[in-house]
Order: sequence, then structure tokens, then C-alpha cells
Amino acid sequence: NGASETSGIIPDSPSHWMGAIATTLSFVNIVGGFLITGKMLDLFRRPEDPKEFFELYAIPSALLITGLGASYFSGNIENVSGSVAIASAICCIAAIAGLADQKTARTGNILGIAGVSFGLASTAADMSIVGATAPAFEQVGILGGVGAAIGAAVASVVGPTELPQTVAGFHSLVGIAAMVGAAGEYLGNAGELDAGTLSAIYLAVFIGGITFTGSVVAFSKLAGMMKSAPLALPVRDQLNLGMVGILALGMAAFLDPSLANLSFLQGLDAEAVRLSSLEMAAVLSSVLGFHLVASIGGPDMPVVITVLNSYSGWALCAEGFLLNNPLLAQVGALIGFSGAILTWIMCEAMGRSITAVIFGGAGKPVANIGNDSTEIEGDITIGSVD
Repeated sequence: NGASETSGIIPDSPSHWMGAIATTLSFVNIVGGFLITGKMLDLFRRPEDPKEFFELYAIPSALLITGLGASYFSGNIENVSGSVAIASAICCIAAIAGLADQKTARTGNILGIAGVSFGLASTAADMSIVGATAPAFEQVGILGGVGAAIGAAVASVVGPTELPQTVAGFHSLVGIAAMVGAAGEYLGNAGELDAGTLSAIYLAVFIGGITFTGSVVAFSKLAGMMKSAPLALPVRDQLNLGMVGILALGMAAFLDPSLANLSFLQGLDAEAVRLSSLEMAAVLSSVLGFHLVASIGGPDMPVVITVLNSYSGWALCAEGFLLNNPLLAQVGALIGFSGAILTWIMCEAMGRSITAVIFGGAGKPVANIGNDSTEIEGDITIGSVD
């Protein structure tokens, strides 16, 4: 949003700088994520598997995008852009379905690439419809190219044993992008936003903060940079509930600044209260994300990554609502639901409590080991052959 107001290639306002950061990080995640997925699928490729010709998928994809470009000159770009967005959503849904089975996983990855490509093309068309200037397109092209190059460079040096933590690392970028994108939208339109948009901004910052620091902790534990043992603070659950309660109060003040009727806030106007609430949400949600994931043991990190994947989807969904972009909201909801379902499946398979994984070990007693050198991690599930 605000692309039509850009006067040069260099961002000229705080909101534009935040949008630039979000764009760059998004392209790092998109390109790096697809390359990492391809590497993971290659690990299961057998020598006797038949040759695949996925490059042929580029032909219909190029024809569709070329048709979108031609519609600009025919004056029918609005209708064609909507059709390309629908094609993007269909490809993304088909990609999730394909990735659910090993036989079709590689096809699913290619369909995902096609879906994202169509989404980017549709977004570029929407930018032209609202009157984006040439410098705006140049900004996106440069930032996208830089982000894509970084993502490809990172993915190219990742070894097979480093793939899980790299996925977590890319999820952290989604969290940062959601936070700065939402903050930029607020700063660029302060005083002009309705309650629905304000809610989406706050939720994007809240979910993005948890995703960012939680993914960093997951990356650190999988990479051996942090101890595998869970952080076992005596008042762990109370801390989490307290932070969630404060964040809820912050959202109420963000939506209705008149509720912040405290003596030390009397001198602040409505927008100052909102900005303070948003800053508090960014900091406290990041602390909450760190504590939630740090309270889970290293063996459960693969499940935690699927939870964070779901969180990143809901952050994208919130971004879609605040940017009035149905496609982004649809894809975000798709990622959010599929990540949640995968989390449940993995918890069932590994004998883990899904509540404990999602809420940072909530409800599990904190082990008091004392002088015993034994480390207790994860859940104990007793079963039988019957």
C-alpha cells in the first residue's frame, strides 16, 4: 500500500522503509524455502525413479503471465488479474495436496512455485491498477532480486543435516516481515484506519513476534547453539498467561485509546497510545515466543517447527486482511490450517501432547532434578501392543 506515493527508488519514509524490509525478507523466504524443499525431496529420490520433466510446467505458466501482461494494453487487466489470482490460489491448494504424498511431493513443490509466481504477477497487476509509479516497480524488482539472491545463496550451502534448522530460520524471516509490514501500514496511515484494519495490524505484530523469536530458538536448539533441555522456570505457565493477558489489554487500548485511562498516559493523544501499544506488543510477543519454545525440549523441535509454520500462515492471513488482499489471506489461511493439521498428526505419531507443544509445556509439571544428573525431556506415553 502507498506504492503510488513513492517518488524514487530509495524509500522516502519510515513506512516505505518497513515495506522494503518486509519485501526483501519475503523474497528470501520464498526462493530459499522452495530450494530447501527441493533439497529435502531429493533426499528421498531413488536412482531407478523415472526422469521428470517439470520444466514443461513453465510453458502454461508463462502463457498465463503473458496473457496478464497483454491485458494491460487491452484495458481488461482488472478481470484478468482476478483470474490469475484464482489460479494462484488453486495451485497453492494443489501444492499442499501434492506435498502430502511422497509420490506427488515433487509435483506439489512445482505447483507451489507456479502458484506463488501467479500471485506475484497478480499483485504487480493490482499495483498498476491503483496507479503505482515506475519507481515503485523498480523498488520491488531490486528488493525482490536482492532477497532472491540471498535466499538462493543460503539454500545452496545448506547440507542435508542442516535442513530442519534452516526451515526454522526461514520461518523467523516471515515473522519479522509480518511485524515490520504491519507497523509500516500503521505508520503510513495513522489516524485513517478502521477497527478491522487496526485489529489485523495488531494481530500481525503479535503473531509475527511469536513466530520470529520462537523460530530463532528452534533454529538454535537444532543447530546446537542452545542447550536441548527445556527452560523450566517455576512459574512458567503463569508467566505465559500474564504476557497473554497484557497483550490482550494492549490490543484493547490499540483499538480504543480511551480505555488507557491511566495517570501516566493522560498526556498522550490517541495515536501516541496506539503506537505505544503496538511497540509493547512487538516486544512482549517476542519475549513470549522465546519463552514458549525455550520451554520445550530439543527432541520436540520438529513438531515445534510445524507449529511455527502454522503461526507464519496466520501472520500472512492477518497481513492479507490489513492490505485488503484476498489472495494473501487465502494462502495464509491455507498455510495456517495445513500447519496445524500436520502438528496434530506429528504429535499423535510421536506420542506428544499437542497442548504442551503449542503452549510451551503448559500443564506439565516442572521437573525438580536437584543433584541428579538425569535430564528429563519431552512427554512419557505408556502404551501396549494391544
